[in-house]
Amino acid sequence: MAWVICLKRKRQMKIQTKITLLFFSITTCGLILLNASIFYFVSAFNFEDFFKRLEARVNLSAQISLRTDEKAIAYKEVRSRYLEKLENERDYIIQLKQGTPIFKKPINVPDDFYNSILNGNKARYNIKNRFYAGSLFTLPQGRYIVIASATDPHGFKEIEDLKKILIINFIISIVLTFIVGHLFSRYTIKPVSAIIKRVKNITANNLHLRLPEIKGSDEIAELTYTFNNMLNRLETAFETQNNFVSNASHELRTPLAIITSETELLISSLKTDDKSVASAKTILTEAEKLEHILASLLGLAQSGFDGKKQNWQRIRIDELVLNVSDAIRKIDSESIVNIDFSSLPEDEQQLYTDGNINLLQLAVSNIVINACKYSNNKPVEIKVSSANERIMIKVSDQGIGIPLKEQQFIFEPFFRASNTTDFEGHGIGLPLTLNIIRLHKGSIGIRSEEKIGTEIQILLPIAK
Repeated sequence: MAWVICLKRKRQMKIQTKITLLFFSITTCGLILLNASIFYFVSAFNFEDFFKRLEARVNLSAQISLRTDEKAIAYKEVRSRYLEKLENERDYIIQLKQGTPIFKKPINVPDDFYNSILNGNKARYNIKNRFYAGSLFTLPQGRYIVIASATDPHGFKEIEDLKKILIINFIISIVLTFIVGHLFSRYTIKPVSAIIKRVKNITANNLHLRLPEIKGSDEIAELTYTFNNMLNRLETAFETQNNFVSNASHELRTPLAIITSETELLISSLKTDDKSVASAKTILTEAEKLEHILASLLGLAQSGFDGKKQNWQRIRIDELVLNVSDAIRKIDSESIVNIDFSSLPEDEQQLYTDGNINLLQLAVSNIVINACKYSNNKPVEIKVSSANERIMIKVSDQGIGIPLKEQQFIFEPFFRASNTTDFEGHGIGLPLTLNIIRLHKGSIGIRSEEKIGTEIQILLPIAK
């Protein structure tokens, strides 16, 4: 089974919303990077500053603890008098035995910390709020590892405060960014919105209206110029179509009426000549076909006009379906049309739509006639229901079906499926039906399978 859906309305995100979201997303990413950079560099600066203070204490501890001269006393006095006491400050001095790297570790830190010191490099390590710094000192009396450790509650408090400030600023900034982005997008799209509003007011009744010209060479001015040129072409096309529709009926139907009446007169006068009568009847039949084609073509042209030019009224769909069924039985007495009203809504107001009753009756008739014709007068079912603010007319047959690859072309004028050669037709009925349903802001769905049948659904809006 395959579905061919026409006139499907899709809700799409507006350009203004897209611009707002794009502006918001870009700015938000920038704010995240900025805040992360600020937090990282401030934290790195605090850590670096505290480690330098610890390393200064490592050097002082070595001078005080490892020297025995007067300078040791002076260093001790400088430390106690001028150097700030750190929180939980502790010093560790480890003497290395000659010829062996084995020693007792006074604190539980990774081996890389000690290995870095033994290699003659400064070592740093921190876990949570505890910082360690150490160095190797070589003196005449031996080699020593000196480690200083302390906590930095003030530094951590500053970082936590900074984190809170950055989070608050980030939230305020993204809110302001969204507001500014909305205003920016609104200002950007304002000229386009004005064009859309103006174009919506232009219909087949007032194609003489034009968009106000905008000075400049930007995209908005070019868009306005393009729209006005398009309206010029449309006005010309509609005037041509109006002239054709208004004149074609008289200019084309009058000769056809004369041909038909003269042929009927000729048939009545040729009662004895069978061959001449047969030829005259053939002419009459073909003239009637031509008249039918002409009527369909005129209907196809008229259905493209603006709905306000038609005789618009409230239409009850179940009554329309009954009228269609009666009309088809009169046209072809062998047609079997079954109507299913079992799914009608309890509220009869759900069965009304606004439109032109003649055009809608023509559209439904075309579908039901096709269903009867291409099913060789097997039973055709019409079902009417209502849901989701839409009235549905479903026509099902047991006919020849439509080849899958050809279903996309069935609404093109004069197209006929490859399996319809044994049936008369002109390929105008479905395009005309589609135009009429479009005119009534509806949609058509088709599901068909060869040698099984076709189901056509017409969806029409419920009258407000």
